Amino acid sequence: MSKAEQRAQMSNGAGFIAALDQSGGSTPKALALYGVEASDYSSDEEMFGEIQKMRARIILADDFTKDKVIGAILFERTLGEEIDGRKVADYLWSVKGIVPFLKIDKGLEEKANGVQVMKPIPGLAETLAKADGVFGTKERSVIHEANAEGIAAVVSQQFDVGREVVKAGMIPIIEPEVNIHSETKAAAEDILKVELLKNLDQLNDNQDVMLKLTIPNQANLYDEVADHPRVLRVVALSGGYSTEQACNLLGQNGKMIASFSRALTEGLAKQQSDAEFNAALGGNINKIFSASA
Repeated sequence: MSKAEQRAQMSNGAGFIAALDQSGGSTPKALALYGVEASDYSSDEEMFGEIQKMRARIILADDFTKDKVIGAILFERTLGEEIDGRKVADYLWSVKGIVPFLKIDKGLEEKANGVQVMKPIPGLAETLAKADGVFGTKERSVIHEANAEGIAAVVSQQFDVGREVVKAGMIPIIEPEVNIHSETKAAAEDILKVELLKNLDQLNDNQDVMLKLTIPNQANLYDEVADHPRVLRVVALSGGYSTEQACNLLGQNGKMIASFSRALTEGLAKQQSDAEFNAALGGNINKIFSASA
């Protein structure tokens, strides 16, 4: 694995990052949308087995290549899984040329000051040390209201975790999501931008990060963030928008590329033939790639 090659791909590559990091809390919903009901599995092991089959089907698809998908975010459990006899992270990079990332957050605390900060991440140093073949991480918080104190706490925590990731030789994707249904979304994004720039200015020259942000109400709001010397790339989350909505909004932001999950898997179903599945996935990939161009 060449970190320099991966860094260059993440900095300048044309395409988007696939978010394949559905975890314990989000897996049942993702499976239901895929046509796998809770009655189809009887344990967590069987549930995670089903979501791994879905991930593998996506990764193995003909259109899922570095020509349009430059990175992929994985759930920690996925690192131990294999595709065609290779660990998933190794398969992504060695076979597909796609840069692997690892979701490291353990979920969210209860809402306070209009936000949800991350729960503690026990054993983070050990997790990072064992993440063979992984280029970077992703960690998510959620902002529900334009509460300056809450947003400052979210961003400060994110950058503290980000520094630990950098120390381990990896690039963190810092994700302070703004709830798309927030009645104060635009105001929250204005506060978030200020906090991001403040924290970015406090990083050292060797502490580079990526940012994963909700597509803003004001087009190109985060251009100044994207141009910051410590920022490798700014990517957008779909946040519950449909594929069509997410792509239309993303297309208005010239310095953001996609990192979609639900919008990527929209319309996919376990019951589809391989031809039907690949056609549906290929259509989503083409839309997201075009919006990210």
